[in-house]
Amino acid sequence: MPHPVAVGANRPVVIASYLLMGLGLLGILVSHLLVGLLCACVGFLFTRWFTRLTVQWAHRRLPPRARARVESIIKAVAILLVVLGPLALLALGVSQAREYVVEAPQQYRGLLDYIARTILELRQKLPPELAASLPAAADDVQRMVANYLRNEAGTLALAGRAWLNAVLHGYVGLIVGGLAAVALPPLHRRPLAAELHQRITTFGLAFKQIVAAQFWIASFNTALTATFLLLVLPLWDTRLPYTPVLITFTFVAGLVPIVGNLLCNVVLTLVGLSVSPVTAAACLVFLILIHKAEYVINAKVVGKRTHMAVWELLSVMFVAETVFGPAGLVAAPLFYAYLKKELEAAKLV
Repeated sequence: MPHPVAVGANRPVVIASYLLMGLGLLGILVSHLLVGLLCACVGFLFTRWFTRLTVQWAHRRLPPRARARVESIIKAVAILLVVLGPLALLALGVSQAREYVVEAPQQYRGLLDYIARTILELRQKLPPELAASLPAAADDVQRMVANYLRNEAGTLALAGRAWLNAVLHGYVGLIVGGLAAVALPPLHRRPLAAELHQRITTFGLAFKQIVAAQFWIASFNTALTATFLLLVLPLWDTRLPYTPVLITFTFVAGLVPIVGNLLCNVVLTLVGLSVSPVTAAACLVFLILIHKAEYVINAKVVGKRTHMAVWELLSVMFVAETVFGPAGLVAAPLFYAYLKKELEAAKLV
């Protein structure tokens, strides 16, 4: 298949492509479309990976005449996987969550009893002046929760709508990315289109490298955390509550550079503190050892793939979170990696 050919690109066109790309990324943050962009990248990369793998397999086993038709079928199957895969996962999740929904009232009562017992223990240990401000029974706790939910009903409704919009944007992004991955490129591109294609290609490469690097780091942290929680602590007859949730949370939060690991550390230490101070100290020592090993992983994986130092990443994430909120925190590593790639390509850094 012939590659697209750019004709007559000049400096104003290149500058215009940079401006359009920058404005587009800024508009995505301002318009709260970051989830859609990330899912579009995931859909694009998955579709390309699936089609490339299956097409290579088909080419080795099929005669040349059948290859073109089989390649079209493979692309259609890839799009069906992108479109129907999330719906199948959603249906599976709903079917599995039905039991939890039925048992929700009982779990709610158990949670209230647990909170009430914890508060009563605190009332006995705190000075009388502070203990007087705490509720004395489960009925008081239930009343406090009900009042809080009533006062925050509007905020919770907006948060629910935001989550629903994010899910819809992500689903549409997956479909857009999958369709873009199987679309036939034009034989010729005008200068601006060719430069924008180059910008988008560089951005996709930065996304692929960031995701790959963070995936390996998150997997490394999760494996060590699972070993510590499931093997090391039981040797001392100590077990943390919610161990499966902690392991899953470690992997998911580990996909966010640096900040995700810090959040995991805080949660794990607090859960250890709920068992005993010695357990919390053991968790803290373990996390320090993980961080020492993670410096090596960061230097080898993230540094090599993206050419970003830890101080650079922290600074960019801090500024982006201050300006754009949580979306800026998530987008900062990706956008900064893309910026560095463009600057390196232009031989400016």
